[in-house]
Amino acid sequence: MASSEDRRLSVSLVDVAAGREAEFDALSTHFAAILIRKEYGHVEMVRDEAVALRFYAVRYWTDATAAERCHADPEVQALTARLYQVARVTHVVNGVGRDSRRPHDDRRAHVEGERRSGFDRRVKNAGRAEGDRRKGDRRIGPRRLRDRAEVDLVAAARRARENADAAYSHFKVGAALEAGDGSVTTGCNIENATYGLTICAERVAMFKALSEGHRVFTRIAIVADTDAPTPPCGACRQILWEFGGNLEIELANLKESKGKHHLKNLLPLPFDARLL
Repeated sequence: MASSEDRRLSVSLVDVAAGREAEFDALSTHFAAILIRKEYGHVEMVRDEAVALRFYAVRYWTDATAAERCHADPEVQALTARLYQVARVTHVVNGVGRDSRRPHDDRRAHVEGERRSGFDRRVKNAGRAEGDRRKGDRRIGPRRLRDRAEVDLVAAARRARENADAAYSHFKVGAALEAGDGSVTTGCNIENATYGLTICAERVAMFKALSEGHRVFTRIAIVADTDAPTPPCGACRQILWEFGGNLEIELANLKESKGKHHLKNLLPLPFDARLL
């Protein structure tokens, strides 16, 4: 293999849904053909002999630029959307980040192989001491192959807020949740006459993202029409921790950002799999 400056490698863990292996085989064959035809690189699909329907997709990129072009390719994006319908994909190794875009203090520039998705975290105890399990960045998956400025989460949350159904409180909230692949899922608060069935914007965004197959998340923006920042409620903090871990949370109003926080600071003693 050429040097890491010329060739890059990425690895994804793919858990195929029962009964969908034939569809997965067709999609992976199509994806492999695209990589070769468009000279992005090539892919090897390795079956995990110990776990049924688990595969490792090992992608050898021609170079970092080829990887960026591949991720921006509409044909690849459409194929990826179909893949998420038949399998759960967890990105575990990223080898396409450019050194010039990885400052030492960028928390999204490092990958910790031991980190697990929210679903695995709920059923498997890592055995870490209490209060020590959230040091560093829990997220796995490739760093987004686009500049941060291209994804304006606050603007997306403001647009989502316009769809809020707040007939009783008249307090509209919008949220925009960024997944590990750079995609953004929005949500708004939806109220109900019984009040107890009302659901907040943050949970709408998270549940929508989960239903679309996303399992790794990086940050969320929350917008309300208030002078003071409007943080997520206790229930939303618990849901965000369960599925997103130590997310970056940006609070804003209709005019400006009101600050950024990390979820571990808003929920210092969460209830999670360690206590079960």
